[in-house]
Amino acid sequence: MLTIAVVDEEDQILDMRNSEPSPPPRYLGFVAGMFSGVTKNAVGHPFDTVKVRLQTAPEGRFKGPMDCVLQTFRNEGLKGFYKGFTPPLVGWVLMDSVMLGSLHLYRRLVKENFYPEEKKLPLLGHVIAGLGSGWTVSFVAAPIEQFKARLQVQYDAKTKLYTGPVDVARKLYQTCGIRGIYSGLLATMIFRTNFIFWWGSYELFTRYFEDNTKLSKPSINFWSGGLSATVFWIFAYPVDVVKQVIMTDNPKRSEKKFPRWIDAAKYIKDTRGWGGFMRGFGPSILRSFPANAAALAAFEAVMRVLH
Repeated sequence: MLTIAVVDEEDQILDMRNSEPSPPPRYLGFVAGMFSGVTKNAVGHPFDTVKVRLQTAPEGRFKGPMDCVLQTFRNEGLKGFYKGFTPPLVGWVLMDSVMLGSLHLYRRLVKENFYPEEKKLPLLGHVIAGLGSGWTVSFVAAPIEQFKARLQVQYDAKTKLYTGPVDVARKLYQTCGIRGIYSGLLATMIFRTNFIFWWGSYELFTRYFEDNTKLSKPSINFWSGGLSATVFWIFAYPVDVVKQVIMTDNPKRSEKKFPRWIDAAKYIKDTRGWGGFMRGFGPSILRSFPANAAALAAFEAVMRVLH
């Protein structure tokens, strides 16, 4: 009897070792995404302000990124870089929670329904999940990014139309209803279609570092997060410029300069040339690596701790 008990106990231990770890709860990605949002906004907002101003400013207002930085600091002080900070502070927490939570959920759904026999989700599965995540978070991101953009392009008393994000939301709703608040939804979805490059490259970088280096898990998450965000912005930046122009247009449909996405794209091409689609690219790239590297490292760390 004792021998049988010992054998049974050894079999149980072997079964535990050989069994695959249970997948994390479906809600966990949404919780971890909140930590990512806080980290991203704390690191990246000043860069984002410079980017948006360069993207939307009239021709000749700024000579370049450094001139934008100097003018902002000279005229508005340090707080000028944090204009529109509240929408993304709340917004990035909400957006990253939805983005990374839905990404985690879509990865699991794709794995269970299309690749049930695979030990790991293939690259195509990560791309599909990334696309779904991008379109899903667009419904949250469109109003938040519009509030932020409208506040960021208020340079002085003459251009100050709104006192804060709640005032932006209130005035947009009074003027155009829910349509005004969601006027940039299509542009946002087009922009976030490029998540296929972000999450596809994130998986590739992660695999490379795991197979070819001795980096720790947090270090792999940091470098993969920063590098994949850079890949994303290289592909997505031109449509981000179009998106910002649309989001800072007159909210009244009858008075819009750009009633269609293609109208905004043609305007940029005609007034600024092809280079206009890359205006503000420097601050965006400078921001993307540290902000997203830190954010994704935070996300993955929370996922490990809570799982």
